[in-house]
Amino acid sequence: MPITLDDLARSLGAVAVHRGTGGDCGSLPLTGACTLERASPDDITLVDSPDKLHLLARSRAGAAIVPAGTGPLDRPTIEAVDVHGAFAATINRFRPPRTAVRGGVSPQAAVDSSARIGADVAIHPFATVGPDAEIGSGCTIHSGARIGAGCRIGAGTVIFPNAVLYDDTRVGARCIVHAGAVLGAHGFGYKSGPGGHALSAQLGWVELGDDVEIGANTTIDRGTYGPTEIGSGTKVDNLVMIAHNCRIGRHAM
Repeated sequence: MPITLDDLARSLGAVAVHRGTGGDCGSLPLTGACTLERASPDDITLVDSPDKLHLLARSRAGAAIVPAGTGPLDRPTIEAVDVHGAFAATINRFRPPRTAVRGGVSPQAAVDSSARIGADVAIHPFATVGPDAEIGSGCTIHSGARIGAGCRIGAGTVIFPNAVLYDDTRVGARCIVHAGAVLGAHGFGYKSGPGGHALSAQLGWVELGDDVEIGANTTIDRGTYGPTEIGSGTKVDNLVMIAHNCRIGRHAM
């Protein structure tokens, strides 16, 4: 359903500003939110800094979210202190996030009988949870994910499809591990001798603090004797390799 400019502004706690040529634009119907390049006349777009206002003149957007204090432009605007927060809320208004039904533990998942599963956990088909693993309340384990023996996963964490947690990996609360990530593989450590290269001890583990996000296809190797550590609040991008015994602090990026 269309949303008027004034209604949208009120829902954002922001200010609607009518076009500089005058007229009441508060009833302008909007049906979507899109970037400057792709917006149609029925869309509202985003201009996140004054030095980008000139790009709005080339956009077909019917309205724009702009920084507070911008003033009237050639089309109606909504002035917001936090323009990205306002635009994200606008997108969610037009395209609400999809919410999956929490179906508990799928009968098609392989969950060892010794694993401890908390309340309101969703384990999707073809996920694997090994012996003595512990899955905290409210976690989601997507299809194809493999949780090794002795792993500990904190409450509210999401493990996306085909991520692999080797044995004894520890993950804090509210973490996100994206698809294809591998936590706890052997570190690249060898003892070289006349007979070739012998794998060093791989007796450690990987430990993530709370609120950590690990990008898709990232790898974090287990420590030699102790943990490879990722501090609480740290965010790691896709395709990153973190070697054995590394320690990354809190809230790093």
